[in-house]
Amino acid sequence: MNFCGVATFVGALLIGSAVPCHAAPSESAATIVEFESPLAGRQSLQGYLRRTNTAAPSPAVVLLHSCNGNWQRLDERWGKRIASWGYVTLTVDSFGPRGIKNTCSSGAPVDLAFDAYRALNFLVRQPFVDPARVAAIGFSQGGWLTLTSVEHGIIEQTTPDKFRAAVAFYPPCLGFKGNMTVPVLILIGELDDWTPATECRNMIEGRDDWGISRQKGQGIPMRLIVYPGAYHGFDASSLKTPVQLLGHHLEFNQSAADQSIAAVHEFLNATIGGKEQNK
Repeated sequence: MNFCGVATFVGALLIGSAVPCHAAPSESAATIVEFESPLAGRQSLQGYLRRTNTAAPSPAVVLLHSCNGNWQRLDERWGKRIASWGYVTLTVDSFGPRGIKNTCSSGAPVDLAFDAYRALNFLVRQPFVDPARVAAIGFSQGGWLTLTSVEHGIIEQTTPDKFRAAVAFYPPCLGFKGNMTVPVLILIGELDDWTPATECRNMIEGRDDWGISRQKGQGIPMRLIVYPGAYHGFDASSLKTPVQLLGHHLEFNQSAADQSIAAVHEFLNATIGGKEQNK
């Protein structure tokens, strides 16, 4: 895959505009864009951008990948689908610019915690995006980053621009107080042995194994959906043949995948979409 050279996008970074590496041949086709807000290094943060064909500014979704990376697959799996619903999508590549292959065994660099807001800051400055209707959706490690981005705290307070909703697929919930600043939907498998559903139930109820509790009525209510018989990665069709990764079971589940698609569609429509996106 070819990326834009540094010289091509330096000027655009100064004004915060997109720099396409190739033209989008049709509606909702993915275009690579580079942005920095800020991220010091030889390469700026990059992602796959999909636009709508409406004249009015559209709601948008930032997609955050798992510890395996695979942002291209995530864009194909979810970016394309969500764009077809009438949303601008930006699937972030947190690893490529940093020279990272995966963080499944090493843990994510602390700086990744700000990538969701780097993407948000980029999107809200685009004329085709409604800055008041942007959501974040993350998967596994990306789900953790998503929850970190919308829980009341230092990350959420980093910029004046805010997410309006968030979806976390099978995130590690341990350690979160659950004091969320926006509506949150969590989707997880009952049999997930990597990010256990029990930890997310505890967070929803305002308690966890670390003794962190939430005051009654504190934060915006969250919704948790646990899919029976489903494992980690239940929405990834590439896992139709189950795999073991670092001692954990990963497996696609058609029923859970279909239900999660419907749940995300409904949630986005209720929080940032609805009738306004079609005006």
